[in-house]
Amino acid sequence: MKNLTRTAATALLGFLVALGIAQPPAGAEPPPGPPPLAASAAAAEPAPAAAEFNVRDYGAVGNGSTNDTAAINKAITAANTVGGGIVRFPSGTYESKNTIKMKSNVTLQLDAGSTISGNGADTYDPPESNQWDNYQDYGHSHFHNAMIYGDNLSNIGFTGSGVIDGDGALITGNPKSGEADKIISLTRCKNLTLSGITLREGGHFAALLNNCDNVVSDRLTIDTAMDRDGWNIISTTNVKITNAHLEANDDALAFKSDYALGAKLNNGHVTVSDSYLSAGCCNALMFGSETCGDFTDYRFERITIKGSDKSGLGLVSMDGAKISDVHYKDITMTDVRSPIMQKVGTRKRCGNNPGVGSISNITYTNIKATGTTPSFSPTVWGESGSGRIHDITFNNVDITVPGGNGTMSTNPPSNDPRDYNPKAIGTRPAYGWYIRNADNVRFADSEVRFAANDGRPAVIANNSTGIRFDRFTAQPGSNSPSDLLFQTVNGYCVAGSANTSGGALRISQTGSSQDCDGGGPGPSPTRYEAENATYSTGSNVDSDHTGYSGAGFVNTPNAVGAYVEWTVNATEAGTAGLSLAYANGTTTARPMDITVNGVTVAAGSPFAGTGAWTTWRTVTVPAALKAGSNIVRAIATTANGAPNIDYLDGPA
Repeated sequence: MKNLTRTAATALLGFLVALGIAQPPAGAEPPPGPPPLAASAAAAEPAPAAAEFNVRDYGAVGNGSTNDTAAINKAITAANTVGGGIVRFPSGTYESKNTIKMKSNVTLQLDAGSTISGNGADTYDPPESNQWDNYQDYGHSHFHNAMIYGDNLSNIGFTGSGVIDGDGALITGNPKSGEADKIISLTRCKNLTLSGITLREGGHFAALLNNCDNVVSDRLTIDTAMDRDGWNIISTTNVKITNAHLEANDDALAFKSDYALGAKLNNGHVTVSDSYLSAGCCNALMFGSETCGDFTDYRFERITIKGSDKSGLGLVSMDGAKISDVHYKDITMTDVRSPIMQKVGTRKRCGNNPGVGSISNITYTNIKATGTTPSFSPTVWGESGSGRIHDITFNNVDITVPGGNGTMSTNPPSNDPRDYNPKAIGTRPAYGWYIRNADNVRFADSEVRFAANDGRPAVIANNSTGIRFDRFTAQPGSNSPSDLLFQTVNGYCVAGSANTSGGALRISQTGSSQDCDGGGPGPSPTRYEAENATYSTGSNVDSDHTGYSGAGFVNTPNAVGAYVEWTVNATEAGTAGLSLAYANGTTTARPMDITVNGVTVAAGSPFAGTGAWTTWRTVTVPAALKAGSNIVRAIATTANGAPNIDYLDGPA
């Protein structure tokens, strides 16, 4: 520039600065001349393509026998060093005997025909020490012992259409040093894409995430049905999964929150849609069992589940988590052992002195399921006190269970509060829904059936409040004591419901109150004692079995047509529940027809055995009453006659 005049040099410098090639001298005013290119014009230019790093350029052979781990890690480091890029795997099998170390701003792209294969040489990274080992299973507590590992990373991906295959080399139990038990292990990651590829034979976990944020997955396939878990998403937020196909032996897709990173971390803002799940031994779509931090805002839609030997839709809080705002919609399940399972437990396997968790604001809409085990009925089981389950809604939920169980005690089954598995609760005394320690549970336009005749009620609600059935259909068992049984339920309602033949549901209650107005328990019903009623010739008023109401009970002859008849008053015309209290100390049902003003409103209600003549139960029958007096008659339909009859409760 020394041969240029000062003016020409200044003009050239200004031109170079305008082009962004040179910088003005420090403290100098902007040179004259045209302004720099407009920012809007620069923004309109397409973003440059990400730099690509072919693993073969770094020494990978891809012949299925040469150990390519070092070459893969060199390519990852090269991409990371320049600020990021795509590490590409052309078609071939890339044997990986050591742990692949992911780094930020790197995406592994597996082309069609490419496979990263595991190896049983036992030369993977050893598991790191973890002072919080005791709060979760071993596989959750250690992350380094994996085929692919990364910690505290951002902007990473696994894409393409290739395969990452454990190839039978990964461990399903607790691995020894050098053994890996997972394919992908990521902690404290941000902005993860996991799409298009297939993970196969994953050992304990095909993919394990802990404390990640902003996860996107589309068209991910996991085939680890011969090993254990598919995908565990732990203490992770902002997740979107679409078009997944996950087949596992243990849990297929599980959302958890453990204490492996030494803190209780929150979870949520998750959507899963248009996906297929299958689990061999365990749960298909699961919350837990590790449940330290709270969970909120989950949406599951258009999901097919085929096979699970535990829960199809499992939702448990075992370690103090509050789980809320979870919504299931348009889900079909077949061959699931326990179609729907909710439970609050008291395992408390979490640091920071966890209390008892809770489950609330859960909805199920358009759910169809078939179960495979009579003992694992659909269950909503809360804990007393703060661990109660509340605000649960089932809309258009149709479940068919195997059935085939006999009549059994309707007392609450056994329960291990430290175990989340469906089998931790004994055989449910209801073939359909068993509800305990729950509040504000509503069923609408829903149905429960059995494949084989069952001697249990379709539904039992125990120690609960605000249990409502609108347009609910249940299949009656020929020997079941009732269809719906309410035990110590404050405010239950059954409206517009029927059995599968269109007849009235048989409703029984003990220590419960009815409320179909939503404003709390209504006025007490009017009681009509049997000893004050009209009864068939040969009947006696007896008092030799304790527990009855009033001065005694009516013992009819053992004959067809034996009856007890009351005159029931109604202040206005409408449908009311008529509750008849009885005892049947035999093991044989004593069915009766219930008529109102000569019209049968419940035919052949079984009035099954109550276990003893001193055990009194009620059967509630909805009936249309006219204003004024109504003649209500209970008529025996077999030669055994009627059970002992104590009273009839009618409208207030």
